[in-house]
Amino acid sequence: MAFITANWNPLGEAFYRKIELYEMGWSLRDGLKECLVAAAPYGGPIALLRQPQRPSSSARPQLEIYSSSGANMASFPWKSGPVRQLGWTVCDDLLCIQEDGTVLIYDLFGAFKRHFSMGNEVVQNQVLEAKVFHSPYGTGVAIVTGASRFTLATNIDDLKLRRLPEVPGLQGAPSCWAVLTQDRQTKVLLANRADLYILDNTSCTPVTPPGLSLQSCSIVNMAVSFSYKYLALFTDSGHLWMGSANLKDKLSEVDTKVRTPPKQMVWCRRPKSQQPSVVIMWDRLLLVAGECTDTIQYTLDEESVCVAELDGVRIVGGSRHELLQEVPSACQDIFKIASMAPGALLLEAHKEYEKSSQKADEYLREIKEQSVLGEAVRQCVEAAGYEHEPETQKTLLRAASFGKCFLSNYPPEPFVSMCRDLKVLNSVREYTVGIPLTHTQYKQMTVQVLIDRLVYRKLYPLAIEICRYLKTPEYQGVSRVLKHWACCKVQQKEEPDESIAHAVSVKLGEAAGISYSEIAARAYECGRTELAIKLLEFEPRSGEQVPLLLKMKRSQLALSKAIESGDTDLVYTVVTYLKNEMNRGDFFMTLRNQPVALSLYRQFCKHQEQDTLKDLFNQDDDHQELGNFYVKASYKEKKLEARLSLLQSAVDEYNKAKNEFAAKATEEEMKLLRFQRRLDEEMGEALLGLSLQETLHALLTSNFHKQAEQLYRDFRVPDKSDLEGAAEAAIERRSEGEISTVLSRCSPTTDRALLERLNRARSTAAKK
Repeated sequence: MAFITANWNPLGEAFYRKIELYEMGWSLRDGLKECLVAAAPYGGPIALLRQPQRPSSSARPQLEIYSSSGANMASFPWKSGPVRQLGWTVCDDLLCIQEDGTVLIYDLFGAFKRHFSMGNEVVQNQVLEAKVFHSPYGTGVAIVTGASRFTLATNIDDLKLRRLPEVPGLQGAPSCWAVLTQDRQTKVLLANRADLYILDNTSCTPVTPPGLSLQSCSIVNMAVSFSYKYLALFTDSGHLWMGSANLKDKLSEVDTKVRTPPKQMVWCRRPKSQQPSVVIMWDRLLLVAGECTDTIQYTLDEESVCVAELDGVRIVGGSRHELLQEVPSACQDIFKIASMAPGALLLEAHKEYEKSSQKADEYLREIKEQSVLGEAVRQCVEAAGYEHEPETQKTLLRAASFGKCFLSNYPPEPFVSMCRDLKVLNSVREYTVGIPLTHTQYKQMTVQVLIDRLVYRKLYPLAIEICRYLKTPEYQGVSRVLKHWACCKVQQKEEPDESIAHAVSVKLGEAAGISYSEIAARAYECGRTELAIKLLEFEPRSGEQVPLLLKMKRSQLALSKAIESGDTDLVYTVVTYLKNEMNRGDFFMTLRNQPVALSLYRQFCKHQEQDTLKDLFNQDDDHQELGNFYVKASYKEKKLEARLSLLQSAVDEYNKAKNEFAAKATEEEMKLLRFQRRLDEEMGEALLGLSLQETLHALLTSNFHKQAEQLYRDFRVPDKSDLEGAAEAAIERRSEGEISTVLSRCSPTTDRALLERLNRARSTAAKK
């Protein structure tokens, strides 16, 4: 604590400090020399493309991926074309932009994911320079080709290439350029010696930064801030211009007194800071410039790379990893020499209290007299979040806790929240994890994104512990992590299906919100169909099981699962799929083995596909149902000959089914229809289609007694006992056709009760 300000350097009204994050765990023989380096923001991974130490025809570059602490995550020889630029997506995927315009995408562990091209014309002209940038649309790529043309892709996940207009007078690559994102539009700012242009979709516009004279100098480097709000330009005269990215306002201009073009230039500005500052790096010099004419200079003893962050700059070297940032105001107020800020006094009061000194009371009295004890607690809590050393964090939090004891209405939430945040941050900053997040970055990133990054790195135990510690809802926390773990587990080809399925079921148990079908789908994508089927056994929702089983061509199992679920819609879905996928014979044979599915399909065919229903009865040699089918079909025919033909087919089928009653009743129906036709021709009466009783009644009413007597002689009018016996037999067999036949013999006037009973029975039989 005594030397906490030892590494502070003043610049204007602010101080800057350089904090060591890690001693790098990698072993690089020549450091970062001859390496193409890309480090992801928010404490992300580092990618190196190392050239062979002894170039030869057989030697290949080596692509290596490390955590921020230097722990190796992947390493493999580069077998593709020459690489112009490396970069990271917002999801920590590595982009490798080749000379021919091909962009290859790898995950954190070096597994190839996919590739895309920046256009056919790039193959001929080749990529001179490339940049990876982040916009509101996602991760983008910008390139400049040998033809001095720029091409943009603002979102690599929804690839739409934009070729920007030509730049007048530009030959080859510009002296420097950067990508700007303003008002959801992506533009390119470039310098061609002393000329500055902005390229958008349709135009190339010359611009002039306010307050910068370019008559006798050229712009050799430029940098856009992390938020894309500010711009810095470095000229060959050694001047650094800082202003707004829209080139409307000038913030400051500093003479660095170094004319050599810098290797790198990045902004170093806290989100709420009023002071602009830019970090400029040469081979052995690191310079921080702000609003004032003074600068801060650091000597570099090794090859290093600067990584822009939300609230500072990370400096990655061959042996160490550091963070350069403006000292937050809360830390300045507390730790600045001779500070009388409330937080500083409270910290001193707590120190004296631990020494059992009466000075503690004097400091507390002074704070209370100024009525700033609440502000003192707030400053200590805030400053604790900005400190990287756990001991310093504890000291500040103890001081805040000490001050809270003398406040009756101080809300506990900020203190409790900071304690939780710091515990999470300290756990991910550990060397074995290697994510050196600051509190500002953590709040900007959110807990959910941090959990996603831990999961992506396969740090499942830590992710689960953080979820439980923060009491994250299970479906957003532990269950989500376990699902990712299971999806990763099923890809382990060296383990047998049984052991993986058992391990997944034991680990996941009854965890809320986990879909085994998603895990099974991942197993199927990896070519492990049997494992996917085993995992689906744990899926309680049949609606999730069946679609995947159909996708895996396990239609028989899908049909069984659908029937077990009792969901008729699901059964219909499978049956429809089977109908489209199988030939007709196999389809019918499959349904014969599943009575429930067959019954449902018959019900469907009754309303939608009558011909298919007939084929089903033929396939099963179900002569009784075929007879019923012909009888019902006859009622829809308007032509008598067609109707008689169908009824004759019904008689034949009833005879095959040995149903003498139905066959005889149908023959009687045919005989009646012929008699009615003859009566129609002789008398002009519309009797066709009436029942026997209705025909007799119509003849008597019209005084055709002779014809009525003939009808009575030729047709035995059944008495009530005959009809009731026939009805009982038809209802017992639940035969819709037989019931319809008996109904045709009933009179609506004398057999009303029997008609109602038969109609109810026919409705029940129709639902069968």
